[in-house]
Parts: sequence; C-alpha cells; structure tokens
Amino acid sequence: MGFGNMGKMMQQIQQMQKDMEDLQDSLDQKTVEAQAGGGVVRVVCNGALEVVDIEVDPDVVDPDDIDMLRDLIIAAVNQGLRSARDMVSSEMEKITGGLNLPNIPGFTS
Repeated sequence: MGFGNMGKMMQQIQQMQKDMEDLQDSLDQKTVEAQAGGGVVRVVCNGALEVVDIEVDPDVVDPDDIDMLRDLIIAAVNQGLRSARDMVSSEMEKITGGLNLPNIPGFTS
C-alpha cells in the first residue's frame, strides 16, 4: 500500500470518527418506547441507553401485588433498552457500513 493510499485511508477513518461522534450526540436526543402488560407500563429510553420516562396506568397499581407491577416495569425497561441498543446499532451501521470497530479509539461498538 502506498503512502497516498494510507493517507486517504486515514482521512476516511478520521471522517468516520467525526461522523460517529456527531451521531452519538444526536442519539442522545432520539427515543424509543416500549410497553409491557398490554400498555399498562410504558417506558421511554434514549440513544444514550437511559430511561427518560416511565408511565404506569394507575389501574394496575395494586398494593397487594407489588411484585406484578415490579415485573411489568422490569419487562418494559428491558424491552426499551433492547430497542434503544437496536436503534444505536442501526444508526452506527449506516456510518461504518457494517464494520465492527470496537478496538479503535473513539469508536464504540
């Protein structure tokens, strides 16, 4: 590989890194929603893999069955985080073209 090709490749990598940093910033603003129990528990997660909202239908709050409510919340949160990870992977794939770049500084897998 000549030095010209190496320089061009380095420029492409630097551009990809900048694009991924920009994407990471925009993903913090994108959200996904997940539900459990037929929609009685709703969770919203962002691209930073954070839970940003939880809504619980008051009709499912039974003081004698807190375990069921906890299970519904856990199910909705887990589904929301899975959906957020899928969204992040999909957006990253658009930039990397499907390359797996976990060991390059600045790139997150």
